[in-house]
Amino acid sequence: MMRLRSWMGVILAGSTILAGTAEAQTLSPANPFYAKSTLPYQAPPFDKIEDEDYQPAIEAGMAQQKREIQAIAANPAAPTFENTIVAMEKSGQLLSRVMAVFNGVTGANTNPTLQKVQEAIAPKLAAHQDAIYLDAKLFARVEKIYKQRDTLKLTPEGKRLVEVDYRQFVHAGANLSDADKVALKKLNEEESTLENAFITKLLAATKAAAFHTADKSKLAGLTDAQIAGAAEAAKARSTDGYVIPLINTTQQPSLASMSDRAARAELFEHSWLRTERGGDNDTRATISRMAQLRAEKAKLLGKPSYAAWSLEDQMAKTPEAALKFMDDLVPASTAKAHGEAAEIQSLIDAQHGGFALEPYDWEFYSEQVRKAKYDIDEAQVKPFFEIRNVLENGVFYAAHQMYGITFKERHDLPVYQPDVRVFEVFDADGKTLALFYQDPFKRDNKNGGAWMDEFVGQSKLLGTIPVIYNVTNFAKPAPGEPALISFDDVTTMFHEFGHGLHGIFANTEYPSLSGPNVPRDFVEFPSQFNEHWAMYPSVFANYAKHYKTGAPMPAELAAKIKKAATFNEGYQLTELLAAAELDMQWHTLAPGLPLQDVDAFEKAALEKTKLALKEVPPRYRSSYFAHIWNTGYAAGYYAYLWSESLDDNAYQWFEDNGGMTRANGDRFRKMVLSRGNTEDLDAMYKTWLGKDPVAAPMLKQRGLK
Repeated sequence: MMRLRSWMGVILAGSTILAGTAEAQTLSPANPFYAKSTLPYQAPPFDKIEDEDYQPAIEAGMAQQKREIQAIAANPAAPTFENTIVAMEKSGQLLSRVMAVFNGVTGANTNPTLQKVQEAIAPKLAAHQDAIYLDAKLFARVEKIYKQRDTLKLTPEGKRLVEVDYRQFVHAGANLSDADKVALKKLNEEESTLENAFITKLLAATKAAAFHTADKSKLAGLTDAQIAGAAEAAKARSTDGYVIPLINTTQQPSLASMSDRAARAELFEHSWLRTERGGDNDTRATISRMAQLRAEKAKLLGKPSYAAWSLEDQMAKTPEAALKFMDDLVPASTAKAHGEAAEIQSLIDAQHGGFALEPYDWEFYSEQVRKAKYDIDEAQVKPFFEIRNVLENGVFYAAHQMYGITFKERHDLPVYQPDVRVFEVFDADGKTLALFYQDPFKRDNKNGGAWMDEFVGQSKLLGTIPVIYNVTNFAKPAPGEPALISFDDVTTMFHEFGHGLHGIFANTEYPSLSGPNVPRDFVEFPSQFNEHWAMYPSVFANYAKHYKTGAPMPAELAAKIKKAATFNEGYQLTELLAAAELDMQWHTLAPGLPLQDVDAFEKAALEKTKLALKEVPPRYRSSYFAHIWNTGYAAGYYAYLWSESLDDNAYQWFEDNGGMTRANGDRFRKMVLSRGNTEDLDAMYKTWLGKDPVAAPMLKQRGLK
């Protein structure tokens, strides 16, 4: 996932400021955000940043940008590309610098103090963004330049920036009446407050809902290392026994191994009901109001639903297009899932289980089916996937083979948490390209899931080089034990680094158009495309080695993993479709409806979309679906599937043109990864691919054809 920062519009993308300017005088020079970092690449000085530094820097940054924007809007000179569009690109650099770090730390290493800062600044940031986009004088200047864009002799990237800026203003409500702008500001302020409340509740609920037991027998089936990890997790919480923290999805990894059915049911229930136990951490009232509020906002902006408003600047354009794309996948997906369920039930019956398959049984018995069908056992596989080796000899190696880049670990740069590693990235000619931070392990104060974001974005205008990071939530081993991960986790590492490459290779003038600053349904394309190299023979052979002996994975075991790649695909696609359809159902609600009963709405939505399979729960329930209620994927979770069609077509192109070669990699980098949002993305993709994408490669990869 690429975290989409909803607080930041295209004109809040700067990342540096010079000390001593008049705008910075409201912030104490002692504040580490006062001036641009003196560390390499302007990397954040985490060793100097204290919790109390953020709020004054954020407020000073908003004040600074307010003055800058007012000066642009009030400029007596006629509007030009330089004095308006470029001036906006240069504005807000202090705010951008502090928010990039604040978002990173609050997502991955938060605490009560930082959560209070989030609560305080969320409505202020929403109001600040509205003050820019709804400024009539500023919009008048932007609109005039937009109308003259064909006669201004702009570079193609400059013309694209004008078009993107203009659309962003209109999308944000710049054409509304003064009265409607006042109403919109109130809605945006409440929405930002609710989004922040949701993620705070979710983090607390997820921590509180961890599976805790004093009875070691309930963990039967887990490896000794996993049990030791559970004991360590309990110790970290100052409690006895064993703790299995929850990850963000409905299904939990431990369910594949736990042989005690009652314990599985208990763990699953903890996950399923994590935010529905009443009390302060129940998110249902929050999301019900958020959905209602978003519908009201869409009506104010002249659209029939929030999805209609949200998708107008995405590749899909309309909710109808996104829904048709997903609906067309449902029959094949659910048919395959039903077949998989029948196969599992047959196994249960053959073992005289005496019960019908439930969601909490799926992972445990499907693992047995997989072992029987493909003679593959996760316990045999994991010793070949030690996390450091996967990163350095898998993820980095693939990037080197494709693009010629190399990596050197830096131990001299400060980090926000001891587990974080930092690497300097060099181009094939030895030129420095970027810094890359990796934060691999699950913590109670870290949001669930996996994501990429930037501490510093690339821009020739601002003279900045990328500083990016990947965050994941892999189980941390007990001290002295290796960090062994599943092949699914390996794929996640390749995925997030695909986002990273989108940032690392960014080569644009303007920060707003740089790297992964693209629509949701394109941003997942580079990341999902990069997943394919995890199983590419030469790459796989380079990293799939036993953590003790260094011996390569036996060819027959590697072949089994590849053969099993489409196993359980019906389940996996169906759970993803169920979540994506839930998202779209929430965000196609008409304005004026009463608050929805979350559980009843969810049940009806799944039935309506023919995804109410008893054994296959949605990947995320509404009440803990952070993608759509906090991280910018509202009406956009379909993007993973939309982008999958693009990435599977892309991989087919590579297969048809010689596979992993430097020539192919350099072409992809030059024509796609480096270009950000500097041209129409549909045209960019088709120019690179040489044709329109088709459905066949996706169906092939999913094993549905």
